[in-house]
Amino acid sequence: MLKERYFKAFFVYGGCNLVLAASAAAICAYVAPAAAGSGIPEVKAYLNGVDAYSILAPSTLFVKIFGSILGVSAGFVLGKEGPMVHTGACIANLLGQGGSRKYHLTCNWLRYFKNDRDRRDLITCGSAAGVAAAFRAPVGGVLFALEEAASWWRSALLWRTFFTTAVVAVVLRGLIEFCRSGKCGLFGQGGLIMFDLSSTIATYSTPDLIAIIVLGIIGGIFGGLFNFLLDKILRVYSIINERGAPFKILLTITISIVTSMCSYGLPWLAACTPCPADAVEQCPTISRSGNYKNFQCPQGYYNDLASLFFNTNDDAIRNLFSNGTANEFRMSSLFIFFTAIYCLGLVTYGVAVPSGLFIPVILAGATYGRIVGTLLGSISDLDPGLFALLGAASFLGGTMRMTVSVCVILLELTNDLPMLPLVMLVLLISKTIADNFNKGVYDQIVVMKGFPYMEAHAEPYMRHLVAGDVVSGPLITFSGVEKVGNIVHALRITGHNGFPVVDEPPITETPELVGLVTRSHLLVLLNSKNFMKGQVKTSGSFVLRRFGAFDFAKPGSGKGLKIEDLDFTDEEMDMYVDLHPITNTSPYTVVETMSLAKAAILFRELGLRHLLVVPKTPDRPPIVGILTRHDFMPEHIHSLFPNLNPHKYHSASMAG
Repeated sequence: MLKERYFKAFFVYGGCNLVLAASAAAICAYVAPAAAGSGIPEVKAYLNGVDAYSILAPSTLFVKIFGSILGVSAGFVLGKEGPMVHTGACIANLLGQGGSRKYHLTCNWLRYFKNDRDRRDLITCGSAAGVAAAFRAPVGGVLFALEEAASWWRSALLWRTFFTTAVVAVVLRGLIEFCRSGKCGLFGQGGLIMFDLSSTIATYSTPDLIAIIVLGIIGGIFGGLFNFLLDKILRVYSIINERGAPFKILLTITISIVTSMCSYGLPWLAACTPCPADAVEQCPTISRSGNYKNFQCPQGYYNDLASLFFNTNDDAIRNLFSNGTANEFRMSSLFIFFTAIYCLGLVTYGVAVPSGLFIPVILAGATYGRIVGTLLGSISDLDPGLFALLGAASFLGGTMRMTVSVCVILLELTNDLPMLPLVMLVLLISKTIADNFNKGVYDQIVVMKGFPYMEAHAEPYMRHLVAGDVVSGPLITFSGVEKVGNIVHALRITGHNGFPVVDEPPITETPELVGLVTRSHLLVLLNSKNFMKGQVKTSGSFVLRRFGAFDFAKPGSGKGLKIEDLDFTDEEMDMYVDLHPITNTSPYTVVETMSLAKAAILFRELGLRHLLVVPKTPDRPPIVGILTRHDFMPEHIHSLFPNLNPHKYHSASMAG
């Protein structure tokens, strides 16, 4: 560019971006397709009880780390914050299952975590660590895990996530101190977000509050529109991505070319601006990051649009947040930049590259915040840099629908505590406005990916039904001492993971419910082949002698026994096995006449997988059926009761 070879410069710039983008898409499409996107919806679904295929596998972790490095380097309008949350969850999952046997990374002392609750807690800590690392916001990380990620929370988890994020903060601080001398490139200088606005004096009056309310309303409208358009674009992308890996790579390459053309072409629309006489840093900028990019301008001038496009995303945000720079950016340049970032942010999320939404949203919000600050400069005394901060908060509130965690993250990022009331106000306004249009962006993606996510509240139409209404399918029960052939047949013909155990005469006088036995425990018991010839109840001591506690522990992803792996002779199939020692004798039960709404809240609050439904009258079989997550889904209820329209009740409750 210095030699005015502009087309050659574009081909070098666009070519580098293309190679990096294609590399990111290739490893994502062929090695771990689950690593595409931000990963926050997947982590959120897992912590709700949905264990989707390979979302926390070691291969996903590998692709998430390197794919996100390549994606950010390729100049895409995306952030590394969502992928860092997913990365933290993947690392926690790897530790929670004692490492990976497939990759020979095992550790015996980590077996302590081999149960569902501890692994879930560990993954919650991992997601908090990801936010703390991405934003240098340890308290924000804890609040993010509480507000957005976790479905179940308990007091012990609070100090555990706090301890995790404190360790993250200490390690980060040590690395930044080490890198301050320039040993690590941009890391420690401009590569990890930190915008110190504490030097700005924020005094605000009534006219400022009017300006902030306007900003909150704009953020809510733009946020609702962003989520609406993103939903439509992702549905189109899913049709393209379903055609195979080559199409995923082709789509990514197309978006890379469009991004390169926008970021290289649009600065030509901006006029050159003379360097300010009182500029704190060198103008035009010589190094890789700075406020005053030369681009095609003569000496002593800078291109304000290039200063936003040709910086790291962190530096672009820092430029927008900077105080005392009211005249640094022209209005036309800010409008062009906002339109480009808004549109590129929409079309980039959904390609086969690990990508976060935080950075595009903060960038777009900061840009229109600065525009509003400049337009309302006559009635407001606030610096345009502070308006940029409030704009970022309003757009985050409008898209993510998070309030407390975003508020604390922004305050930790900017070190600007006097802005707390204004940030709170703008977040609440934008969230309230946007909630009238649609759900938060991550909730929308969870629905679109088909995860059976259980909301914190029961849907209104559930009040019209009872637990016995939605129990579906033939109920398969086992006797306390069951024939091996019956168990093997039931496991082969069904995908159920839990089976009620019912004792019948001659073991008891009348049929009675013993409890629930899980598929994984049955497989461990069958694999041992410790069978009996007669239908006799044992003392259960053989279980204590033959098995250790870890034999029944939850296996790692895809490592558990499968019924297809087991073979039995005809003689073994006619033998019996005592299920009493491995049966959970205190399962959660509800009466069949219990309100489905109450049953749904109980199911979610306790983090259950199975809820047994028992009869109200004593002269019937001791169990009516089992409620699983599937039975609470609107699609299932609508299939059973076509006349009961869930959406009608939902819209009525929204109107109410």
